[in-house]
Amino acid sequence: SSWAAQFVTRHPMLLDELLDDRVLYAPPDWPAFGQALRAQIAAQAGDTEAQMNVMREQHQAQVFRLLAQDLAGRLSIERLADHLSAAADAVLEVCLETAWSQLRNRHREDGARFAVIAYGKQGGKELGYASDLDIIFLYDDDDARAAEVYARLAQRVNHWLTTHMAAGVLFETDLRLRPSGASGLLVSSLAGFEEYQEKSAWAWEHQALSRARFCAGDAAVGAAFEAIRERILRRARDP
Repeated sequence: SSWAAQFVTRHPMLLDELLDDRVLYAPPDWPAFGQALRAQIAAQAGDTEAQMNVMREQHQAQVFRLLAQDLAGRLSIERLADHLSAAADAVLEVCLETAWSQLRNRHREDGARFAVIAYGKQGGKELGYASDLDIIFLYDDDDARAAEVYARLAQRVNHWLTTHMAAGVLFETDLRLRPSGASGLLVSSLAGFEEYQEKSAWAWEHQALSRARFCAGDAAVGAAFEAIRERILRRARDP
């Protein structure tokens, strides 16, 4: 695999993963991966650069293990895509939690009412090794400061994902599926998203919802998004 060779060349520390077959070929445990990643991030508290590198290194190690299992014929294409998508979900969840905890002047201490919605390959759980993430950010919060705070949170999450560090890039992201595309706000209120889908969205934007899902953040916001998605997709259409 030329892609695998290039991946290892960029990240030679991954060769250490070859030392223990039991770890290399162990089935992924994504909840355990998320908890271990949180602990490693916490151990680097106060050093954002180190935290960002840890997140990249741990994700790369997981991808390398999946790659080894793939090349050994242990994973179907569908199962591999499920695992790569689950790894991205876990990283997004920890990334969002960390970004929120470091956000200055946040207006809530009981967690952000904010969700990451995945579209495209990530939304359909069809992620490949080199896929980018098609994501949008939604919030449901009536506080007068919410729009500004969540815009800064979305910027920070995207920064954590896309910044080139010593350990590389976590993910390339595409945020253009948000309401009004590249000209729209980086983060949308749930009410604003619903109004856009009801009144302004193009047919292809409704089609894109068929591969969209909540993947990180506040589960209540995710459930509200899913209700909007289902209602839009079930609308009567002109044949």
